[in-house]
Amino acid sequence: MLEIKNNLEAIGLRLRQACASAGRDPSSVRLLAVSKTFPAQAVAQAHAAGQVDFGENYIQEGVDKIRQLAHLPLVWHCIGPIQSNKTRLVAEHFDWVHSIDRPKIAHRLSEQRSPSCAPLQVCIQVNVDGGPTKAGVAPEQVAELARQIATLPGLRLRGIMSIPEPAADFASALGVHQRARAVYESLKAQGFDLDTLSLGMSADLEAAVHAGSTMVRVGSAIFGARSARA
Repeated sequence: MLEIKNNLEAIGLRLRQACASAGRDPSSVRLLAVSKTFPAQAVAQAHAAGQVDFGENYIQEGVDKIRQLAHLPLVWHCIGPIQSNKTRLVAEHFDWVHSIDRPKIAHRLSEQRSPSCAPLQVCIQVNVDGGPTKAGVAPEQVAELARQIATLPGLRLRGIMSIPEPAADFASALGVHQRARAVYESLKAQGFDLDTLSLGMSADLEAAVHAGSTMVRVGSAIFGARSARA
């Protein structure tokens, strides 16, 4: 418990320092704790230390934790790839989806989201650097996907997410994150009401904050080293 609490405090300090360096209000950046492969107990410990938002890559594992921790006021984010046969689980249990990269998934999430639930908050995953192993839609295809999502009931388009290839240094990381920021700003200029730029992880959160990220995804720096599966 103490280790997770200390790690969260250390990440909070890094975020505040990054915001100060970038001339930003620390409250403009939201911390998403990536809890994939870690047990529900670790999530509960992080919540006891003040963390609210949690990200899961593996859908069934995430749903199991959501069910175990239903008594806690947590916000659950699906940040991993979504197969067609898993959309119902996502639509029924998660609050956010960061990884929409094709119309079929968006349509299925919309159809399977109960009208009694709040709209599913969604981001489009963009492959800004063309990494061959990375998911995401190409930047030039983002606007068309955004237009389709905007028409779907049960979904609310909030912004974009990107997971670029690891960068060698701050300047390189900043450059690729700024390309994601440009896609985000282009969508806003076209009239989309967006407020979420999901960029940055443990290794590059400073560069992401300087590029304008409003949500950083941190896992190992909070929970510790992961198993080989991750």
